Amino acid sequence: MSDFSRRERQILDILFAAEEATAAQIRESMDDPPADATVRTLLRVLLEKEAVTYRKDGKRFVYRPRKRKATAGKSAFKRVLNVFYAGSIKDALAAHLTDPRTELDDETIAELRALIDAAETKSPKKGS
Repeated sequence: MSDFSRRERQILDILFAAEEATAAQIRESMDDPPADATVRTLLRVLLEKEAVTYRKDGKRFVYRPRKRKATAGKSAFKRVLNVFYAGSIKDALAAHLTDPRTELDDETIAELRALIDAAETKSPKKGS
């Protein structure tokens, strides 16, 4: 999503959260919303960029993201890793886990350990 303006990203975030919405619903969900015509123009730009699609519901257009939320999330996460952590998952996780505001319950820690264990069994051992 690096080719999107701040407002375009805001609209995409709203659509990912809502799954689909009309231009009016999108505008109502925006912080400091622009004019209705601006929202419609931004949606037209997002259609041209093939980031959203729509369906007609009577006279209204109902918009939704073209990518699935999980696919877009993975892509965004990879971008964050590359831009802020030089591709290092270790550095990204360290930044999050060492933040004093991060709170992990026992269940989350167990799930993270299980994911790490599963990753270890899939990865070839170094030095073998």
